[in-house]
Amino acid sequence: MTDGGKRRLGDRLRSLREGGLSGEPVTQGMVAGAFSRSVPLISSWEKGKAVPAEHWLHAYARLFAAPRSSIEGRLRLPPLQDLHGEERDRFERLFRELRELRAAGWSAGRRDTAAPATPDPWHFADRSPVTLVCARAATVRAAPESPDYVELAAYADLDALMELHSHVHAANPGVPVHHKLAGELDQSDITNHLVLLGGAAANPLTHRVMQALELPVTQDLDTGAFRVTGGGGRPAVFGPRLEGAAPEQRLLEDVAHFCRAPNPFNRARSVTICNGNHTRGTYAAVRTLTDPRFQDRNVAHLRRRYGPGDAYSILARAVLVAGEVITPDWTRDGTVLHEWPDTP
Repeated sequence: MTDGGKRRLGDRLRSLREGGLSGEPVTQGMVAGAFSRSVPLISSWEKGKAVPAEHWLHAYARLFAAPRSSIEGRLRLPPLQDLHGEERDRFERLFRELRELRAAGWSAGRRDTAAPATPDPWHFADRSPVTLVCARAATVRAAPESPDYVELAAYADLDALMELHSHVHAANPGVPVHHKLAGELDQSDITNHLVLLGGAAANPLTHRVMQALELPVTQDLDTGAFRVTGGGGRPAVFGPRLEGAAPEQRLLEDVAHFCRAPNPFNRARSVTICNGNHTRGTYAAVRTLTDPRFQDRNVAHLRRRYGPGDAYSILARAVLVAGEVITPDWTRDGTVLHEWPDTP
């Protein structure tokens, strides 16, 4: 997207906020609270330093289409199904306008061979339920009957779960998005759109689905390392890069695995795997398509290589700096370690 295109979209987002709701001013902090995002991110969108994904434009349109979104100085993001009459008409006009501004910026800035931004891969057009499946945490501090019991304490990969649950919910307004432990699934959960978080050793459903898909990628159940077979040569092994010795050992680089395919238990739905050598790799796999700074270029990579319904698998480096996961950029040389199928 050109800088001018970003600024025009950012100026419009700022004008919506400055116009207020029901005569009340709206701050960047209020918008950030309604979206469960940070004030610096909202500011970067308004300044044209970053481009919001389409589902955030959908959220802006819903928010500013309904004056009742402002309640006693706080903003509430209304579900799409709650908008009727004039509010629904205003939402549709505003969403169309914001999408056109975004698309116009991309059209002006791309080369002849480039493509405009694509819909969020986490948007499921059939509006079927989505089940996010996690492994059980290694230790749970309190029993269910304890007054200090926290249900989510039983879940592994909480960073990945919280990031993805929020994103999928926003990208699919009105669609049920459930989170379940791998050992607590019923038939309806398994035959929904499935999203599996965590490595094959901890999440048994990840292991079973990877086998059912007959991927050329397997994961060692003891070490978490990924093994790529095929081509008649020796298998390639991709593991983490560590520094120091236990118990002071530090993770410098993990491997993030992202896989999308038809659900082997219901071919009319999809299955997505986000896993890693360690939890940081799983989080990096999720962030690959949720981080607004990298999402568009990674989505463009998928669009160039695959069509809707295609099965694919990508292993990528996930670098850590000062303990922070740096989102993998699939378009950067050296980031993708293995991709299947090897589409030209």
